[in-house]
Amino acid sequence: MSKVQPRTLSGFMELLPQRQVSFDRMAAIIRESFSLYAFTPLDTPLIEASEVLLAKGGGETEKQIYRFTKGDSDLSLRFDLTVPLAKYVALNYSKLAFPFRRFQIGKVYRGERAQRGRFREFYQADIDVIGDGQLDISNDAEIPAIIYRTFTALGLRRFQIRVNNRKVLNGFYAMLGLTEQSGAIMRTVDKLEKIGADKVRELLVDPEIGLSGDQAEEILKFIAIKGSNSDVLAALEDYRGRHPMFDEGLDELSAVARHLAAFGVPETNFVVDLTIARGLDYYTGTVYETTMLDHPEIGSICSGGRYDNLAEYYTDKQLPGVGISIGLTRLFFVLEDQGYLNDQLNTAPADVLILPMTDDMGHAVKLATDLRSSGIRTQIYGEKKKFKQKMNYADKLGVPYVIFLGDDEIKQGKVSLKDMRSGDQELLPTTEAVEKIVDIMGANGGETPILDKGE
Repeated sequence: MSKVQPRTLSGFMELLPQRQVSFDRMAAIIRESFSLYAFTPLDTPLIEASEVLLAKGGGETEKQIYRFTKGDSDLSLRFDLTVPLAKYVALNYSKLAFPFRRFQIGKVYRGERAQRGRFREFYQADIDVIGDGQLDISNDAEIPAIIYRTFTALGLRRFQIRVNNRKVLNGFYAMLGLTEQSGAIMRTVDKLEKIGADKVRELLVDPEIGLSGDQAEEILKFIAIKGSNSDVLAALEDYRGRHPMFDEGLDELSAVARHLAAFGVPETNFVVDLTIARGLDYYTGTVYETTMLDHPEIGSICSGGRYDNLAEYYTDKQLPGVGISIGLTRLFFVLEDQGYLNDQLNTAPADVLILPMTDDMGHAVKLATDLRSSGIRTQIYGEKKKFKQKMNYADKLGVPYVIFLGDDEIKQGKVSLKDMRSGDQELLPTTEAVEKIVDIMGANGGETPILDKGE
């Protein structure tokens, strides 16, 4: 029988055991952080009716979606976690308490061209707060605290949460009489870091956008407002009173910045940035982008914002919301690529490997049970192999400790405990060995999956 060549499809990530543990540890920390802020977990189906997922229809989404038929059913794989959330809230509206706070960590699928760091199957980690009719601005203000706590818990330090408000931008362009061109202007301004101010000015006065030189200068002057958050907000006050939408956006932006200290976010990790626009057809208020200070070329590692009506394609209910999304698979890939993953993290499936040195496995089984009762992950190696092969197995797994249990140890009520990292080996009473392992493994439990070299 001919063999099929094993392969993983392009754009799909498959990890070796050690890296899978690191990835799962990241996901667990994100889950713990989201739960700390009273978000409830949600798990929606990978497959939905195509008419539900494509209610909005059109654009790149419909080109990239994985769509298939099963019998008479027209089905699609979810391409994000927001559309399934909209369906879920519309379907269960009468059973939910609002504001509804949910988090979801799950796989999504997009049939785009696979390239380095861009995947067709990838995990997203989302949080959203959905209001019934209205949603207080305090929810927008809490989001940076959640971002900050999540990334610091992962081990990152050198990151910055950049915040703006779409009403500020739309109000400013309305002041200049440029509402119709605002979308094209914001898309151009978004290129500022990549191409520089001079090239942005050229594009703004190009016939395709058609601004005057004075208008282009006024825009560049506006987005160049920098300084501390209080300095930026003070400079924006000079524009107050010229357009009601701008004033509303400035009030909201000020409210978000005002709560920073109380929410525990240092100003070194948070900046008001007037170049941030995001999702021109979606976000309507506060917008967020989070970047790594030492690797701005990576782009945003967490983004989101405020939107007017989550489920407008499924219900007449007005359901405003605010949320963020972490592209977890891409973030993991980028961190690994840049050498940020903590190679000292204990990624072994067991804390202790017991090597019985006798044919009677009873004492090894009893010891393993005692260790597991104490919360120590334990494996018994019962294979009839040579000693060197057993130790090679322990090395390959990366277990921190090996316990040798032979006739002499059993007679004395002791075990030989070997620290695989230092090479030290000692003969200890069984209870003392268990206590020692519990103490050491407990102390190592706070290791983060990321080591930020810029710290």
